[in-house]
Formats: sequence, C-alpha cells, structure tokens
Amino acid sequence: MIIKKLTRQGNSAALVIDKQLLNLLNFNQDTDLKITVSGRQLIIEPLSDSERAARFKEISKRDLKKDKELYRRLANLRIRWTTIYF
Repeated sequence: MIIKKLTRQGNSAALVIDKQLLNLLNFNQDTDLKITVSGRQLIIEPLSDSERAARFKEISKRDLKKDKELYRRLANLRIRWTTIYF
C-alpha cells in the first residue's frame, strides 16, 4: 500500500504518481486513463484499445464537423494551387 497526499495544482488538487509506480503499471505521461468512482474509491485504469478507438472516432467526427468550412476552403485552395502551377 502506498499513502499519498494531494498537491495543489492551481484551483484543483493533483495526485502525483511516482515514476516507479508508473513503470510498474506500464503507464507514461501520454497514457489515456479512465477514472471511475465507486463509493469513496477512485479507480484509475488505462483505456482499452476499443475505448481509445471510439474516443478517437468521436473526437475526429466532432472536429471535422466543427471545422468543416475550413477543410472545404483548404481543399479548394489545393485545387486552385495545383491548377495554377501544374
């Protein structure tokens, strides 16, 4: 068992995970973690491959929808640029 205290991070509190524990769990700073609450317990686990794929799909869909006009204009610029120079 490891006993830790929360540290202040701006207006929030952070739980610092030591490098040895990160190595033991095979986590790094880029690991996407899922945090769930069960009673008074926090359960921290990495996202499964299917959860990561679903999250990526959701974010991509949202961003494509949000920036639809930008992508359309960029595509038109590419067409004009290739027409002019090639």
